[in-house]
Amino acid sequence: YNIMSRPPYVDPQTGQRYDTSNPTTEGWLTKQSAWLKDWRRRYFILKGSNLFFSKSENSTPHGMVDLSKCMTVKSAELKAGKKNAIEVSTSDSTFYMYADSEKEKDEWIGAIGRAIVQSSMTFTNDDDVDPNNASDDDSDP
Repeated sequence: YNIMSRPPYVDPQTGQRYDTSNPTTEGWLTKQSAWLKDWRRRYFILKGSNLFFSKSENSTPHGMVDLSKCMTVKSAELKAGKKNAIEVSTSDSTFYMYADSEKEKDEWIGAIGRAIVQSSMTFTNDDDVDPNNASDDDSDP
């Protein structure tokens, strides 16, 4: 049993479990809460096309942003009124969070941007290219 292992995120709507170990990127960001609009420090875990957040490094994640539904990630200092702020937009909601430094902000924008691109290129969980999804390379299987 690994003391550093984090419990999975369980989707409250579907009951699906998401393993959050060995993430692509992880770290602290301060997120604006959806309802109260106050800012709360959260530990973010990016894995595959999902961005999870939890109250601490090893606590069970209590939220998830599905980046395959995400359209843009961009700097949002003016909109959010915070230094090093990031905006992540899906078709039905917009999330704001800010990093502790410009370097971290840029790293998160890059990592989230790559996750969006990768999830839009393939809708399967394996490395096979979806035949219904036109791809740029001409390599035949």
